[in-house]
Amino acid sequence: MRYIFFLIIVFFAGSEYFVYSQTVTIQVDVSAGRKPISPFIFGKNNCLSDDPSKPLSSVEWQFLRDAGVKMLRENGGNNATKYNWRLKLASHPDWYNNVYPHDWDFAAKSMQDNLSGTFGIWAFQLIGKVASNTSNNFNDYKYNQSKWWSGVNQNLAGGGVINSGGGSKAATDGNPNLYLKDWPADSTVGILDKWFGNNGLGLQKTPLTYWSMDNEPEIWSGTHDDIMANQLSAEAFMQSYFSVAKKARAKFPEIKLMGPVPANEWQWYKWGTNTLSINGTNYSWLEFFIKRIADEQKANGIRLLDVLDIHFYPSTNASADIVQLHRVFFDKTYVFPEATGVKTLNGGWDNSINKEYIFERCREWLTKYLGTDHGVTLSVSEIGIGGSNPNVTAVWYASTLGTFANEGVEIFTPWSWKIGMWETLHLFSRYSKSIHVQSTSSSEDFISAYSSVNTNLDSLTVVLVNRSLDQNKSTTINISNFTVPDGSYQTIMLSNLPGNETFQSHAVNALKTGNIQVTMGVLSVPLAPLSITALLLTSTLQPTKIKEPIEGNFSFEVVLNPYSNIANISYQLERVLPVKLEVFDLQGKLIQLLKQEIQQPGKYSLQFNQVNMTTGTYIYRLKAGSHEVVKKTIVLK
Repeated sequence: MRYIFFLIIVFFAGSEYFVYSQTVTIQVDVSAGRKPISPFIFGKNNCLSDDPSKPLSSVEWQFLRDAGVKMLRENGGNNATKYNWRLKLASHPDWYNNVYPHDWDFAAKSMQDNLSGTFGIWAFQLIGKVASNTSNNFNDYKYNQSKWWSGVNQNLAGGGVINSGGGSKAATDGNPNLYLKDWPADSTVGILDKWFGNNGLGLQKTPLTYWSMDNEPEIWSGTHDDIMANQLSAEAFMQSYFSVAKKARAKFPEIKLMGPVPANEWQWYKWGTNTLSINGTNYSWLEFFIKRIADEQKANGIRLLDVLDIHFYPSTNASADIVQLHRVFFDKTYVFPEATGVKTLNGGWDNSINKEYIFERCREWLTKYLGTDHGVTLSVSEIGIGGSNPNVTAVWYASTLGTFANEGVEIFTPWSWKIGMWETLHLFSRYSKSIHVQSTSSSEDFISAYSSVNTNLDSLTVVLVNRSLDQNKSTTINISNFTVPDGSYQTIMLSNLPGNETFQSHAVNALKTGNIQVTMGVLSVPLAPLSITALLLTSTLQPTKIKEPIEGNFSFEVVLNPYSNIANISYQLERVLPVKLEVFDLQGKLIQLLKQEIQQPGKYSLQFNQVNMTTGTYIYRLKAGSHEVVKKTIVLK
């Protein structure tokens, strides 16, 4: 393989003289490892208002647009488990089980009206009970002006008696029948009719494709002990899961079901404190879940899982450990200091098992039980880290975003949000390209490169992350199959972030811009400790030694039924591609975003009701990978 070398002289505003340790070599191959980067790794929990009396301001909406948020998980985590979408009420297990208003309808519609191209995640309820009224709440304001204390987990809604000594156990538990009601599977999936049905709210399906299958069920006896003093069995949960999943799939065939949403590292392997067994063979919880999904799919032919979703809350506050946490998911060599559950992988306790690589294990289990073409992707829908150094936070987040882009993770929505994360999200979502390409480092523990190209293969972004807490690093970058002419190119860097939030908008933030001058064929970039540096490179030449992948039998048809105004849309993909399907009028105004996601090879079909469209000609545009096809329809009224 031939490598092209570039010499770069770097000018950073306000830079100072550094003493560098040994040079780290980065290899970037634009022809290797190419895969779409999911826009949904640029996500967050709890951004929207679900209170119609307190809508987000135009400034707040613009902030989210500028930051580049593409996925919003808005179901409230534990508060979703007993949500009643009919009455718009949720029981809060972490706050006395009190019942409070939450309007998911308002949040979903406001997202669609204000954040075009952004998707949302809401949730189904599988526990069987939901909130019914606000009349039986514990008066926490009268007790202590609604301040947090150790007793907030006491079961006081429904007439409980407080234990003033604190802790999670009330003197007398409240009666859950006073504030909850039964909620079978038909009720939980009924929200799909309300949102998308003929007499419903008319919300667009595509931005609301992803649905969590409840939240952290393996610890319900702790979080929802008002109705589950004793943990239900794993098999009982699976039966509830199957019932809801089948009904949801019948109502919304294109739905993306996310499960099992376990709470943390221990719960990736254990159901409560139990090892799971089938016919004398021990299974960790995630392997058991995947196997049971496979068994039921084979028995009924109904797809029951689209995104394998987990939560992660490491306890460390040590900076040296935090900057390595991205390695927990895929790195088979990384010894994770907090590994506990993985030691029970085989049913007993084995201290020699200390390498986590949980997503790599899940990929192996998915292939084992569902086959090589299973199409299930990966997600972390909650995460929270310790520490208070914004630069450590930024470097951890950058490393995780880069790793998830490299490995094809579909969704990443952190729960806890710290200073440094808005800046990092903005840098990655704004300047990364849509297709991952391979990068390797001679010192991967401390220096990584995350590289991406656009579909035209003429623009390359290389994001360099220095995880060293105190050492400047010098890097030499070798790029193959991409030719950069001599000239000046832009750099963007995050480093030395202060203790206060610096991100305000796309124009006002902590990014430091500079220029690199490419001459004479060698590229060398200095990296400050705990820094993130993006190199924005372009090529005016044809890529060397690379051919654009052929899409195969790429087809796209739109057929209109003139009697019903239903547009029947079909297309076929021959390989994994990012797909975007839109409807425009002749003036180029977007009428509706019908689909935006990474899709597996296969044939796809959907319908779009044009009943609300006025007489005229409309354009259907399908973008799939590097291809773009348009079709016209005529609406007559």
